[in-house]
Amino acid sequence: MHNEIPDIHTEELKKDPEFLANIERLEKECRDQQSIAKGYQLLDARLIIESPEEEINEIFTFIVNNAFDTLAQKLTERQSFDMGDVEDIATARAIYEHAMQRYSENDFKGAKEMFLVLNYTIEHAGLKDAMMVHACAVMAGKSFEEFVESMVDVEGIDVHDPLAFFIQSFTQPTDILLAMFSKYVKQGEDELKVLDEHR
Repeated sequence: MHNEIPDIHTEELKKDPEFLANIERLEKECRDQQSIAKGYQLLDARLIIESPEEEINEIFTFIVNNAFDTLAQKLTERQSFDMGDVEDIATARAIYEHAMQRYSENDFKGAKEMFLVLNYTIEHAGLKDAMMVHACAVMAGKSFEEFVESMVDVEGIDVHDPLAFFIQSFTQPTDILLAMFSKYVKQGEDELKVLDEHR
């Protein structure tokens, strides 16, 4: 027996008072709590009803700005992202997505720095290593396309994993990749020492 997934009728939802009231509530909670997790929920809801581009961009800006404010605070207070916490996951996701965007736009320096900072601040061994693999791929001069096509194992992505937004499955085991990239791992660790010195 398979569950039928109901079709989402965009036009109906646009007129659905309950759905629209939910969006309003989310918007208020998002602002009041400065919640990035709620920002993502709001973004999803607005994308479903095909809201105007400026409204979508406004939410994106809110998410990214708050994520970087939180990151700065975490670094100052020497705290890590707890990957069991919904808000921390959403914050790390926003920084990661921004890093991936930078990478896809060939801003290698910006992408590398963000991947390294995520490696430094995420409290989760598998994700830490995955972020180092991302940073090493950038340092090795691999283009975004090369990285995705030759290094990422798309089949290995578990859509039910709350951390599925982060690429963690590669075409080779992470420890082997890190050994292959050992020169760049050392370079990345040296760059991160600067943050340790401020601790």
